[in-house]
Amino acid sequence: MQHDTKFIFVTGGVTSSLGKGIIAASLAKLLQARGYTVTIQKLDPYINIDPGTLNPYEHGECYVTDDGAETDLDLGHYERFLNVPTSRANNVTTGRIYQSVIEKERKGDYLGKTVQVIPHITDEIKNRIKELGKTGQFQFVITEIGGTVGDIESLPYIEAVRQLKWELDNDCIVVHLTLLPYLSTTGELKTKPTQHSVKMLLESGVQPDILVCRAEHALSKDIRRKLALFCNVEAEAVIEARDASSIYEVPLLMEREKLDAVVLKKLAIDAAQTHVNLSSWKEFLHKLHHPKNEIKIGLVGKYVELKDSYKSISEAFVHAGAINECKVHIEWIHSENITEENIAEKLKGLKGVLVAPGFGSRGIEGKILTIKYAREHNIPFLGICLGMQCAVIEFARNVLGLKDAHSREMNPATSSPVIDLLETQKNLSYMGGTMRLGAYPCRIEADTLAAKIYPTANITERHRHRYEFNNEYEQHFKEAGMELSGINPDAGLVEIVELKKHPFFVGVQFHPEYKSTVEKPHPLFVAFVRAVKEL
Repeated sequence: MQHDTKFIFVTGGVTSSLGKGIIAASLAKLLQARGYTVTIQKLDPYINIDPGTLNPYEHGECYVTDDGAETDLDLGHYERFLNVPTSRANNVTTGRIYQSVIEKERKGDYLGKTVQVIPHITDEIKNRIKELGKTGQFQFVITEIGGTVGDIESLPYIEAVRQLKWELDNDCIVVHLTLLPYLSTTGELKTKPTQHSVKMLLESGVQPDILVCRAEHALSKDIRRKLALFCNVEAEAVIEARDASSIYEVPLLMEREKLDAVVLKKLAIDAAQTHVNLSSWKEFLHKLHHPKNEIKIGLVGKYVELKDSYKSISEAFVHAGAINECKVHIEWIHSENITEENIAEKLKGLKGVLVAPGFGSRGIEGKILTIKYAREHNIPFLGICLGMQCAVIEFARNVLGLKDAHSREMNPATSSPVIDLLETQKNLSYMGGTMRLGAYPCRIEADTLAAKIYPTANITERHRHRYEFNNEYEQHFKEAGMELSGINPDAGLVEIVELKKHPFFVGVQFHPEYKSTVEKPHPLFVAFVRAVKEL
């Protein structure tokens, strides 16, 4: 087996949203299935320091790692495919690159030299790329470059790749993902956009080693030969990437196209020394495609127009559904559209309800109404982050009789006093406010539903929130029947709430969806789907 770190770059051409992240994750999965250690990194060309400040409508879900980094949602794909945690080093933005270079300049690190894109910005990019290789943990580092070749924002990254190809020689290759559009009028796939995309890459001094071509129809031998001829690649290095029924099919499609074998050959590694073992992956796919039951669960949130805003949640349902041999149909419900008059109609036919995370006061009352309905009608309920906080508020208002119960962030504009059930985190700097980010420990209380769900009493889960349960009200909730079944052992903060006299009613302060993978579906989602299925 090869032990020197090899670097693989995945670039994109013609159009955005072709699926570079899925191709990168699928290639990584195939290399991992051969016994290699692999990690994937995303370079994002936008100038934000990270996606933490971006509206979900702008960029989809903000994915959080164990070390508290707010990152691109592609890192979620990487973890779900590889079952290996990512970190702050796995997502780099232009904003972070420039911030680092400017800080060094201010400290005098450049000894008074004029700071320029080349070499200072490109050196910083190269250092970030090589950082994961220096850890000694990975034999392959796959770096996905966001955006499309030709974008002005991507030029420094492409230049850094050009330099690394020169410096690393045989330890570095470029995989270029492109589009072959199908013209129904002539009934043929057109290669010209791909030719132009490769030409643009060549103008930047980068020769792709492998072409992965997204297409609606099969690539004929003639098309492969034509692309190979015009783009300076071997015919075997022209890889077909057809649309798949599920993203989890893509590794099998790439294996069929011998993408991993071609990659190893390009890196001077003998592919015959290893073989791909995807048995557990295929078992998952079999269960996914042959469910014995089907259920409908409502996802109540306020960014439902863009499904990527809740990407990790929808994928966690895929994982939990497969292990339960159950197809989960998600009904997307906008919490702003829920009223007392239409709540029964909105939740009609649903076997379970998940109230999703979010920030701000918009849509809060709809979430609270949903939780009240689920509690009173014995509908299995799972609340995540803000979903848990809304469950606490709903219980306080309608069971404890604290009609003004709310939180400091969600104070209504009324003159009546507000009972602060949720307190802001103290001493955690975040944009002038407060934020709890990353993995924190949680102790599961004995004889609770949470204790049955989790295999161990001491767990860690990832957080992304500003507000916490106000412990002054702890006894009131316990006496009224709400169990505080998960507690942070260091700060005494409430992590999990539940109701015993209910088929399934659980609210969690953390984000369990971030840790659900194909190989290890999250136990909370598995238990929730099982409860819905068995109701």
